[in-house]
Order: sequence, then C-alpha cells, then structure tokens
Amino acid sequence: MTRPLDADDPEPADRHPAGPLYVPVRPGPSGCVARLFRTPLGDRTAVGFTSELRLTAVLGHDQAWIRLAEPALRALTAPLGVTTVTVDPLFTAPAPAPVTTGTFDLASLRTVRERQPR
Repeated sequence: MTRPLDADDPEPADRHPAGPLYVPVRPGPSGCVARLFRTPLGDRTAVGFTSELRLTAVLGHDQAWIRLAEPALRALTAPLGVTTVTVDPLFTAPAPAPVTTGTFDLASLRTVRERQPR
C-alpha cells in the first residue's frame, strides 16, 4: 500500500528510480571514480544529472561523466556509507583553492591585522 503524499512531507512516500543519469567522475587508481559531494548540511551524497546539458551547466564542460542507472549509483556508493543520491542539483560550491606552501612573515601579518577596522 502506498502512503499518499502529505503537503508537509519533503520526500515522496516511495522512491522511484530516476533512470539513467549522467554521473560526474574523476580519475582514480583503476580508472574512473564517481565524485561525491556534500549537502548543505555537510552529509556526503552521490550526484547524478538527467541530461548532459544540466551537468555542464553546473559543473562545466570539462567535467568527465559516465552514464549509470540510479540503482547502480546507489549500489556503487553504499559501501562507502553514502546513502543519498541528489538528482539535478542547481549549483555546487567551487572547488577549494590549492594549498600553497610557504612561510609567513609575522611582522607583515601584524601590520595587516592592525589596519583592519574594529
């Protein structure tokens, strides 16, 4: 028996497979690896897009992807503890800037702090 949707229920009562998805990937030790993302609350999630156009609009033309069915994506990420699949997110945070190695000049750091308005 299917539970009807409640207006306050943020998710449908039954999960329906999203069908074939365009899944962003990155190079891994043995080929391609599905990229995992974070939700706004910080939980890990797998991401899939319903069209190549949607994927490139969010992640750019250089993003590599593979086609996977939604149940296959869930099965791929479940051993990693990722149980959420986000379909067609509208935006993502930019990749973090690379960490540069170097030394800090403490005298110039103090000067910058002193110039900031209080």
